[in-house]
Amino acid sequence: MVVSGPSGVGKTSVVNGLASRHAFRFSVSTTTRAPRPGETDGIEYHFVDRVEFERRIAADELLEWAEYGTNLYGTPRSWVEERLRNGDDIVLDIENRGAAQIRSSFPDAVLVFVAPPSLEALEQRLRDRGDTSEEDVQRRLSVAAEQIEEAATLYDHIVVNDNLSDAIGAVVDILAAPLDDSSEETP
Repeated sequence: MVVSGPSGVGKTSVVNGLASRHAFRFSVSTTTRAPRPGETDGIEYHFVDRVEFERRIAADELLEWAEYGTNLYGTPRSWVEERLRNGDDIVLDIENRGAAQIRSSFPDAVLVFVAPPSLEALEQRLRDRGDTSEEDVQRRLSVAAEQIEEAATLYDHIVVNDNLSDAIGAVVDILAAPLDDSSEETP
């Protein structure tokens, strides 16, 4: 399952809530960005430099990858494929470009987009964080508008996070829904 949505929409909170109600393995992305205070390599992200990331792209070691700002983000291929062979449910928290790449590689993957109730509500959430500059708030809102517009054509399900408990419940229901008999392994 892919869980996507704009920055500040509550994806992490939804995935954390999902973890308490459904067993799955969470894929830890690889990034070239520097760790933030309190982040641990291998927990929040696998932190690598650009040269190593580009080596992994060239070696086809990433299922999907994209560049945001000046940083690269991607999903390690071997980890996901091994868990799928073991029959594990996998959850990826990635952006639209990565979701499109996953859809291409795994046509039966379940893609869920977590949307804000409105761009105004998203703006308030970003401002309430207290760690986002005005310039960054405006940039994130612009990206969010594009992501929301694209979501209807890319994702299987759109879950509005107006109430966190309801949003978590909706994603639990989606993950618990039986797949048809023609389904293959999906992240």
